[in-house]
Amino acid sequence: MSRYFFILFLLFSTLNAADQAEFYAKNLEQNGTKVIATGDVLVIYQDAYITADRAIYDKNSTELELFGNVVTLKGSEYQLIGEHVRFNMQKKEREIAPFFMLEKESKLWLSAQKMSSCKSEFDIESGVVSGCNPDDPMWEIYFSSSDYNDDTKWMNLYNTRFHIGGVPIFYLPYFGYSMDKRRRSGLLMPSFGISGSEGFYYEQPLYIVVGDQVDIELRPQVRSLRGQGLYGTLRFVDSKDSKGSLTLGYFGERESYFKENNLQNDEHYGFSFEYENSRVLQNWLGLDLEGQSGLYSDVQWMNDVDYLNLSSNDTINNVTSNQVYSRVNLFYSEEDNYYGTYLKYYLDLNPQDPSKRKATIQKLPIVQYHHYLDAFLEQHLYYTLNMQANNYVRTEGKEGGELDINLPVSLQASLFDEYVNVAYKAQLNGRVIDFRNSADVNVIDDIYEQGFYGSLSHVVDVGTYLTKGYEENSHMMGLSATYTKFGSDKKTGYYENVEQNCSTGGSTDLECEFYTLNSVADNIDLQFTQYLIDSSGKEMIYHRLSQPIIVQGTADQETGLGEFENEFRWNITDRISFYDNTFYSFQRNEWAKTLNTLRYQDSSYDIGFSYLYEDKAYRDKIEPYTNYINADASYRYDSHYKYFVKYAFDVENSIKKYSEIGFLYSKRCWDFGLRYVENNRPVLLNGGITSSVFDKYVYFTIIMKPLGGSEVNYRTTDTLKSR
Repeated sequence: MSRYFFILFLLFSTLNAADQAEFYAKNLEQNGTKVIATGDVLVIYQDAYITADRAIYDKNSTELELFGNVVTLKGSEYQLIGEHVRFNMQKKEREIAPFFMLEKESKLWLSAQKMSSCKSEFDIESGVVSGCNPDDPMWEIYFSSSDYNDDTKWMNLYNTRFHIGGVPIFYLPYFGYSMDKRRRSGLLMPSFGISGSEGFYYEQPLYIVVGDQVDIELRPQVRSLRGQGLYGTLRFVDSKDSKGSLTLGYFGERESYFKENNLQNDEHYGFSFEYENSRVLQNWLGLDLEGQSGLYSDVQWMNDVDYLNLSSNDTINNVTSNQVYSRVNLFYSEEDNYYGTYLKYYLDLNPQDPSKRKATIQKLPIVQYHHYLDAFLEQHLYYTLNMQANNYVRTEGKEGGELDINLPVSLQASLFDEYVNVAYKAQLNGRVIDFRNSADVNVIDDIYEQGFYGSLSHVVDVGTYLTKGYEENSHMMGLSATYTKFGSDKKTGYYENVEQNCSTGGSTDLECEFYTLNSVADNIDLQFTQYLIDSSGKEMIYHRLSQPIIVQGTADQETGLGEFENEFRWNITDRISFYDNTFYSFQRNEWAKTLNTLRYQDSSYDIGFSYLYEDKAYRDKIEPYTNYINADASYRYDSHYKYFVKYAFDVENSIKKYSEIGFLYSKRCWDFGLRYVENNRPVLLNGGITSSVFDKYVYFTIIMKPLGGSEVNYRTTDTLKSR
C-alpha cells in the first residue's frame, strides 16, 4: 500500500450520524468483512481520538480491536492507555487491558489490570490511584475493584488501602471522589484531634446539594471527654445579584466537664445569618430604578463565647470579643441623593449582671439621607446635606429618638495663579431628641425632657500643593492650615439639663447614655504632606505631619498644643519597607500612641515586626494601656520546603497571646505540614466572670492532591486564668 495516509469514512445504517468513525493510517487492507490498518493508526470516534500501532475492524460485528501503545484522548480531559483495546460500536462496549487513565487537569492517574465498559459505565479490576509521578509516587490508593460513571464523573473505589512512601497507613472499605468540579452530595474530609482536657476530637462534615442554588453542610462533632455538638450551614443563591448563608450550632457539655471547669453554661448555642443583594429594590419590588440599591445583613446571636470556641477544633482562627455586633444595612443611591436605613444590635457576651444586657441601648433603626456635593458660581460655592435619625430601644430603661442634621456650605477660590487655594466653610448642625418609657428609679425623670440643639461653626482653610520633577524621581509637597472657629450654639431640654455633668466625657451616669454632643474647640490644624515617586510611578516615601493647636479650650480639650502626629512610610528598597505612625501629647508630655512596622520580603524570605503602644489612661480606666508586640517570619528553602514562625506578646499584661512555629513540605501531588501553636482564648465562667484558656497545639497536615486531606492536632489546655 501507499506510504501516505489513506482516509476511510465508515458510515453505518444502524448508527446515528454522531456515531460515525474515521480511520487514518499509513496502510489499509481489506480481508473480507475486516479492515486492517497498520502504521500510525488514528481513529476518531465521537469526541475521542485513539492512536495505536495496529487496528482491525469487522464491518459485520462493528467490532474494532487496537493493538500496541493504544492511547485514547477524550476532549482534553483525560487519557486512556492500554496494550489491547476492543470496541463494539453497535453495542457501545469497550475493554482495555492493561488499563491506564490520566485526568490531564488534576494529573490524577489510575492503573489497573483491566477495564470494561458499556456506554458511560466503567468497571475496573484491581488497581492503584495517585496524583504523583507514576515512576515514584509519594502516595497511592490501592483497590480491589472500582466503577466510574462518565456522565456524573464520579469514581468509586472498594477495599482501599492508603500507602504513603510505600507504607500502608490505613484501610477504608469504600472511598469515592469526583473527576470534575461540579457540586455533589457526600462526605467531606474529616477533622481529627486529641486534647489533654477534652479527649479525642472527631468531626465528619456532610455536604448535601439541595439544588442548583442551595446546599447544606452539616458538621457533627464529638469530644470524648467534653461532649458533642452539631453545626450546620445553609448556603443559597436566590438571584444573580444576591447570595446568603444561615449557620446554626449547638454543643452540649458533659456534666463532669461542666462542673470541673466551673463553666457558666452546660449548653452553647447560637446562629448567624449573612445576606447581600446588590439590586434589592429592583429584584424584590420590581422597581425600574436607574440608581444603585443594596442590602447587606450580618446577624449573629449566641448564649456565650464558647459557641465560637467550639465551632471547630482550631480556635486560633476564631475572632472572639466581649461584644457581638449585628447589622442590617439597606440603601439606595442615585446621582444626587443617598438614602439608607440601618439596624444595629450589640450583644454583650459576658455581663456579670444579667440586667446589663437588657439595658444595652440598641439603634433600631438608623435612617439616613445624604445629598451629594453640589457646586454653584462656576465651581466656587459648594454645599452638601446629611440627615440621620436614630431610634434608641432596649429591653429595660429609657428609650428615645434623635434627629441630627448637618449642612456644611463652602466657598473656595484659587489665588496667585492657582498656587494657593483658599476655602471658607460654614458648618451648621441641629439636633432634636425625645424620650419614651419610664427611666431607672435612680434617675430624676424630669431630666428627660424633649431637647433641641443648634450650632454654627466657621472653618477657613488655606493650602498649597507643589510638584517638581527630577531625572529619576518626582517630589510632591502639600502645606495647609485650617482654622475652626466655634460660632455659637443653643441647648434646651435634655441637652441643657445634663450638659454640666455629661459634657466632660467619660461619665458613667445613666442620664449621660444619650448625650452624644462633642464640644467644638476653636483650633488651628497645621498639615504637611509630601511624596517621593520614582520614574516608574512607584511610591518611595510618604510623609505627613499634623499639629492641632487648641485656641480656646473646652471641657474635653485644654488650650494649647494638641496631639502631634507623624506618619511616615518608606519603601527603602524593593524588598524592605518601614511604616511609623506616632502621636505625642504636649499636654501630658508623653507619647500617646505609636505603631511601627518593619518588613523584609523577597522570593525566599518574608520577615515582619510590629510594635503598638497606646496610652489610654486619661479616657479608659479599665484597660488604660495597650502595649503589644507582633513578629512573623517565613523562609522558602526551595519550591518544596517552607518554614515559618509567629509570635504575639501583650507587654502590658505580660501575657503571650500567640506563638507558632512549623514547616510545610509541598509537591505537585501532596502537602505535609507540622506546626506547634500556643494560643490564648476567652471563656465565660460561672457568675459571668471572664477568663482565658491557654491552649497548646501540635498540628499535622496531610493533603493528597487533588483528592484533599485533613489536619490532625493534639492539644493541651492550661489552667484557667482570671482576668
